[in-house]
Amino acid sequence: MSLSRRVLLAGTGAAAAGTAAGPAAASPARHSPARPRTGFERLAADGYRTLAGQRVGVVTNPTGVTRDVRHIVDVLHADPRVRLTAVFGPEHGFRGTAQAGGSEGRYDDPATGLPVYDTYGVSGQPLADVFTAAGVDTVVFDIQDVGARFYTYIWTLYDCMAAAALAGKRFVVLDRPNPVTGRAASGPVLDKAFATFVGREPIAQAHGMTVAELAGLFDAEFLGGRVRVEAVRMTGWRREDFFDSTGLPWVPPSPNMPTPDTALVYAGTCLFEGTNLSEGRGTTRPFELLGAEGIDAGWSAAANALELPGVRFREAYFAPAFSKFQGRTVGGVQLHVHDRESYDPVRTGVALLVTAKKVWSGFAWRPDHWIDKLTGSAAVRTMIDAGAGHDEVVGAWREGLRAFRTVRERYLLYR
Repeated sequence: MSLSRRVLLAGTGAAAAGTAAGPAAASPARHSPARPRTGFERLAADGYRTLAGQRVGVVTNPTGVTRDVRHIVDVLHADPRVRLTAVFGPEHGFRGTAQAGGSEGRYDDPATGLPVYDTYGVSGQPLADVFTAAGVDTVVFDIQDVGARFYTYIWTLYDCMAAAALAGKRFVVLDRPNPVTGRAASGPVLDKAFATFVGREPIAQAHGMTVAELAGLFDAEFLGGRVRVEAVRMTGWRREDFFDSTGLPWVPPSPNMPTPDTALVYAGTCLFEGTNLSEGRGTTRPFELLGAEGIDAGWSAAANALELPGVRFREAYFAPAFSKFQGRTVGGVQLHVHDRESYDPVRTGVALLVTAKKVWSGFAWRPDHWIDKLTGSAAVRTMIDAGAGHDEVVGAWREGLRAFRTVRERYLLYR
């Protein structure tokens, strides 16, 4: 049964409405009337009934924690009502020790003795074979996403759903908030010809959905409704809520996502991974600091002159401890988001690409055209190379974005 028809612990009242009102203005000081409860909290409160009699494997990472920051694997392992038999780790690993593009491999977890299987770089029948070898009946997914298409955990979700269908396993998604709200989708929609692990299917660059909502969309739109997928949805979360209004603990979903502020800018500034500029890896403010050798105050001046809504740019100098320009001082900008409700991370990211290319003669795209994989087509790169301004680039994806927003509405679980 597809998720669009099977939602567990759905709740009642306005907060449990099956469709969403349109984008709503949020305030940093505004809080949900009821404290949001995650999918795991609701699963536990229900006595884990949906897992009864099942051999369970959990796809998770360090973000799979309770409100009092116990890991759900430790909680489930200690509970006699649950037969937890395996753990599956994504990019960065179950315990989160690996950097970007890495994982922890196959090992036995020292804390629980459970076998930990590596899902990173595995998909299709080989991943189905992993689920079969692990001997599980039900695969549970609980990972904190950050709302950007190229953040790989949502494609781990997709791959695990497809593999569960191949292996004949149930699939349960425990929902968590989109930390940058679920008000609207923005940015270009992936061209399927550019599909990779940073974008398997045509969704927007900033999708504005929770993982349970994405699971419903993935199953119905891309996986043919073949997945025995069920969702344990949240209660008390509203689409306009930023992460700091939830009262939930922030655990870095990956080593270079230290705070919710990072998530706020990431959907736009991660585009600098596709250039020869530093995206701030190796600093305490990854994706908020951007720069390269030879850049001076001209970049921040050019960016501020655009008067982009909700953000200002500070001239900044920094020396990354690793990654690009390791140990060398570079110049660039730091983003300061002063009005996150009007701020558009994707438009801002494109504007920064345009201005960086104008003010710095050393600007170059990565030779492997990684920027095309991040943006989902060659359009952003070729338009910027042709001299297009940021609003012209943004305008080029409006029709595709409008179509995606229409599809997206069918799978929204919260008002």
